[in-house]
Amino acid sequence: MVALAVAIAAISTGAILIRLSDAPSAVAAFYRVLFTTLPLLPVAIWRYRDEFARIQRRDLLFAGVSGLALAVHFATWFESLEWTSVAASVTLVQAQPLFVALGAWLLLRERLTGEMVLGIVVAMTGMVVMSLADLLAGAPGSDPLRGNGLALVGAVAAAGYVLAGRSVRQRLPLIPYVVIVYGVCTVCLFGVAVAQGNSLTVYPAREWLLFLGLAAGPGLLGHTVINWALAHLESSVVSVSLLGEPVGATVLAVVLFAEIPAAVTVAGMIVVLGGIVLTALDREQRDAGFG
Repeated sequence: MVALAVAIAAISTGAILIRLSDAPSAVAAFYRVLFTTLPLLPVAIWRYRDEFARIQRRDLLFAGVSGLALAVHFATWFESLEWTSVAASVTLVQAQPLFVALGAWLLLRERLTGEMVLGIVVAMTGMVVMSLADLLAGAPGSDPLRGNGLALVGAVAAAGYVLAGRSVRQRLPLIPYVVIVYGVCTVCLFGVAVAQGNSLTVYPAREWLLFLGLAAGPGLLGHTVINWALAHLESSVVSVSLLGEPVGATVLAVVLFAEIPAAVTVAGMIVVLGGIVLTALDREQRDAGFG
């Protein structure tokens, strides 16, 4: 539980570090994934060489799709923070469990329970309230609807990352799986950054520190520790704990940027997070055999 709390605090800094960076969002996303992957490569090569040799083509394909989806997630979410508030962006991108449930229903023919449908409807209502509030109240960000839309695309892509990698992850150890997925993600983000005409090298020391911070904090200390915690805690506890990220990021944005969300926006956040909790808990209980 202590490790999980530290991990949630670490990932809560992600949106803040992105907002502090003056680099193009695609460049920041590229270095975030690259610097997260590099420390894992020696471990993967030294300890998991045999596992890499036994990976089947089908698993490699799905891991590649998962990496592509992860690249879309990072590219759209990082960009969303250029246009909307931290509170809205981080809350909406956390809607991944809703789209995992919908994707599993559409693509894998998994059953949607009444509780999951209720959670999705509640969360979607909160999203509409939040977006309208941001638009009407003149919320932080030059184009809240655009930013909110990009954050939702990031949530859909994150769900694709989970769905594509779910069966592969059951057959591969964590490190080989993560290295393949992050490797594909890094290549894709490199392509996006270059296609946009962005420089990859001409940045001051401050920006490189922010890139490293994104990798060390939200990347290694955040998501890597969360993956470790999943081996020791119930997945439902971890899933609900992840909703601490929007709260933590919003508080940090208030303190550091004086970015105070409107009361209606906060109400919408609470509704969205409530819907996510309903959906995530019901799905986790069913997967565990309790629902």
